[in-house]
Amino acid sequence: MTTIKGANVFVTGGGRGIGKVLVEELYARGAGKVYATARDPRSVTHPDAVPLALEVTDPASVAAAAEQAQDVTILINNAGASVRASYLDSPMEDVRRDLETNFYGPLLVTRAFAPIIERNGGGHILNVHSALSWLADGTPYSASKAALWSQTNSLRLELRPRGIAVTGLHVAYVDTDMTSGIDAPKADPRDVAVAALDGIEAGEHEVLADDTTRWVKSQLSAGLEAMYAQLKK
Repeated sequence: MTTIKGANVFVTGGGRGIGKVLVEELYARGAGKVYATARDPRSVTHPDAVPLALEVTDPASVAAAAEQAQDVTILINNAGASVRASYLDSPMEDVRRDLETNFYGPLLVTRAFAPIIERNGGGHILNVHSALSWLADGTPYSASKAALWSQTNSLRLELRPRGIAVTGLHVAYVDTDMTSGIDAPKADPRDVAVAALDGIEAGEHEVLADDTTRWVKSQLSAGLEAMYAQLKK
């Protein structure tokens, strides 16, 4: 089990959305220190957080942030992007951008922090996935989250002998800036943050944060028509 009270935590994308609320909830649970990252660290508003500049797709930026956070025992890979690119019509650089941020970004950060967490006696990594890890939405975003889910499942096995537990957080739409233009039911980011941290402390392998996500995963053993009605004959 992982105890948040007194722990030093590194949160990517900690300036807004789910990340911002995670920082608040970490301090509410007695975290010792929370490094909150953003491309512009001035966007980190929590008075106790340690703001750090981070671009998760840039190895030099990741290395510089890790060098400043050598006491971390919990890593939360929350930073993400959704370009809404089209597989067939968008420039390939737009197609790649979701993969660079949502798949390679967390991997770069994890590779930088796994030795730090191990050296500090072990700890925990939380990767923020999506219900779209299991449901294709027609964009590379869902592909990037499916790939991250697979990455998390592999890293969980590889890091377990090194004293590092790994939790995957899956969510559907959350009421944040990223989904402001979407007309659909949305989870409260506070509820998501609480579920995520409960999962870390309970040692859960996966956290399904809302009813939509739980329904999507429950359909994985059914035929494709269960989730893609347009395929029904």
